[in-house]
Amino acid sequence: MKKFNFKYIIIFFFITTSVCKADFDIKARTAILQDSLSGKILYEKDADRKIFPASMTKIMTSIVAFELLQKGDLSLDDKFFVSENAWRLSEAGYSSMFIMVGDQISVENLLKGIIISSGNDACVALAEGIAGTEDEFAIMMTAKAREIGMTNTNFSNSSGINSPNNLSTARDILIMSDYLIKNYPDYYEYFKEKEFTWDRTGGDPITQGNRNPLLYKNMGVDGIKTGYLAYEKYSLASSIERNGRRLIAVASGFETKNSRSKESAKLLTYGITNFDTIEITKKNSKISTAEIWLGKKNYVDLYADTDIYKTIPKGRKKYLKVVVDYEGPLEAPIQKGQEVGSLNIYYKDELLDQYTLFANEDVKKLNIISRIIRSINFLVWGDV
Repeated sequence: MKKFNFKYIIIFFFITTSVCKADFDIKARTAILQDSLSGKILYEKDADRKIFPASMTKIMTSIVAFELLQKGDLSLDDKFFVSENAWRLSEAGYSSMFIMVGDQISVENLLKGIIISSGNDACVALAEGIAGTEDEFAIMMTAKAREIGMTNTNFSNSSGINSPNNLSTARDILIMSDYLIKNYPDYYEYFKEKEFTWDRTGGDPITQGNRNPLLYKNMGVDGIKTGYLAYEKYSLASSIERNGRRLIAVASGFETKNSRSKESAKLLTYGITNFDTIEITKKNSKISTAEIWLGKKNYVDLYADTDIYKTIPKGRKKYLKVVVDYEGPLEAPIQKGQEVGSLNIYYKDELLDQYTLFANEDVKKLNIISRIIRSINFLVWGDV
C-alpha cells in the first residue's frame, strides 16, 4: 500500500478593519501585556528590568495560602494570633488592616485584609501563622516563584515593604498573576471585592476600599494588585475579562496614581481593541479524523492534549491557517493515545506552532481473511 501525506486545512476567513498600532506606548518604566488564553505577549517595554514589586508581592503571599487551602492543610476558618511584630506594621504609617496584639483572626479575614485592604500587618500575621516566622514564609514564597517559572524573582518578606532583596520583574509578576487566576479561580474572586470591613478590637469597625482603581471603571477589570514604594513609584498588576478573553497587564514606574490608572486602562484597552484570540481546539476534543488501513474501523478521531488558542492582530484573521498533517492511511492496529500526526498553525504561510495529534481510541487489525479481501479490493478497485 502506498502512503500519502494527508493535509486537512482549516482557514479562518474573518475580516475586520482595525489595525495594530505600531507606535503604541505607555508612560511607565516597565510594562507587559499578555493574552492569558493563548499566552501571546501583546506588548512589552523593558519587561525584564529589575523592580521592587512593592505590594504586588502580596499576590504570592496569597498564592502560598491558597495552595495550602486547596490541599486541605489550611482552612479559611483557622485562626492565627497576632504578634507584636505584625501589629507594629499597623502603627508605622503603612497600609494596614489595623489588627491588635493578641487578636485571633481567621485566615479568611487575613486574606481579605491583604488582598482588599493591602494590609502589611495582615501579611505578617498570616506568614507567621503558616510558617512560624516571616523569614521562613519568604523562603516558601521564593520556592513557589521558582516552581512556576519566575526566574528573576526573590522574595524577602510577605508584604513588599522596603527591602533591597525583595526583587522581581514585570514579566515575572505577569507569570505569577496568570498562575493565580488559572489555578485558584474561586479564591481569585477576593481580588474584585471593592471593600472590606474589619470589626477591629478596641474601636469602631473600619471599612477600606480596594486600592485597585480599575475596579471602579466600567471596563470588566476584576483584579489584581497595586503597589507603591518611594523609589519604584506606582505599579499595578491588572486583569480584564471580556467575551471569554482574559488579558493580564503589569506595569511599574508610573509617576502618579492618576497616571497608573489612566495608563493601565490604556494598556488593557489596547489589547482588547487591537487583537483577536481564536480557539483552535480544546484539550482532548476531536479536531479531525485519520483514515485507517486494514483496521476494524476505517477512521479514527484525532485530538491534541492541550487547549490551543492563537492571538493575532484584528484584520489579519484571513492569514491564519490550521493544517492537520499525517502520513496515511494509518496502518492498524492503532492504540488510544498513539501519536499519529501533527497540527500545524501558520500565519502568512509561516509556521507559528506545531502540536502533536493523538488517536482517541484503539483500532484493532482485521483478521487475516478480511485483510486479504480488503487488499484484493484495493488492487482491483483502488478502494481502501
